[in-house]
Amino acid sequence: MKVALYGQYYLVSTEPIIKDIFVFFNENQVEMVIEATFLDMLYEKKIVRKEYKTFSSHTELDSSFDMLISIGGDGTMLRAVTLVRNSGVPLLGINAGRLGFLANVQKENIAAFMQLVLDKKYTLSKRTLLSLSCSPENETILDINFALNEVTVSRKDSTSMITIETYLNGEFLNSYWADGLIIATPTGTTGYSLSCGGPILTPDVKSLVITPIAPHNLNARPLVIADDTEIVLRVTGREDHYLVSLDSRITTVQNESVLTIKKTPFQINMIEIQEETFLKTLRNKLLWGEDRRN
Repeated sequence: MKVALYGQYYLVSTEPIIKDIFVFFNENQVEMVIEATFLDMLYEKKIVRKEYKTFSSHTELDSSFDMLISIGGDGTMLRAVTLVRNSGVPLLGINAGRLGFLANVQKENIAAFMQLVLDKKYTLSKRTLLSLSCSPENETILDINFALNEVTVSRKDSTSMITIETYLNGEFLNSYWADGLIIATPTGTTGYSLSCGGPILTPDVKSLVITPIAPHNLNARPLVIADDTEIVLRVTGREDHYLVSLDSRITTVQNESVLTIKKTPFQINMIEIQEETFLKTLRNKLLWGEDRRN
């Protein structure tokens, strides 16, 4: 088996997790190729000492890899998606963070879960992504112009709301007067959209969710649409610019720019272990059933 390893940060709490992973894979003769910056950090902290092969770009991940393992929280997983891209390499998240909807392998169960991975006792959950294009062209989103969780527009340098003209497949939907607007994939419905009152979708649902952020009109509610819908946004406001985010990556866009959002032609393969399914994650993370009156 050949795996790629990726992480963003070193914390004292993550050191035992990293060591357990390296010990397990070395004992089982698993070939590890480690993202170069992450490996430099591990050398600096003296967590690993032997030499390993490295990769630095998404272009180096190909079909020879059985999977990419992300060590960290959900933010690290979202970064890992930019490395996997359209390669088809499955992605597994080991949660060294806090909540962990995407990175759902918990640190207490690493050895047991890694054995299941080694035995290939897992399934692949295909996840929809969103692409973004901007007119006039915005250079900062030309390379990484996709998102696993959501594409969001929001106000910048102002307490004033922005107006977001929204069109679905060329037909006018609404002018949202709000702090912003979230376009979420099923995967992203447990993130920012959920905190703004949006619904939760299971990952296999072929839909997207449009969720306004603090709308002035209280009848502007979250809307579920088909995932093959082309969404066009035109944003205006008192300031000359507004913010656009693709997952955790943020850029500034000029007023009156036209944003086109649609489903990407490729999907991400997320590894799902039977003991850590999406529904079990919901129950655990959202504390469903903890109210004993039920």
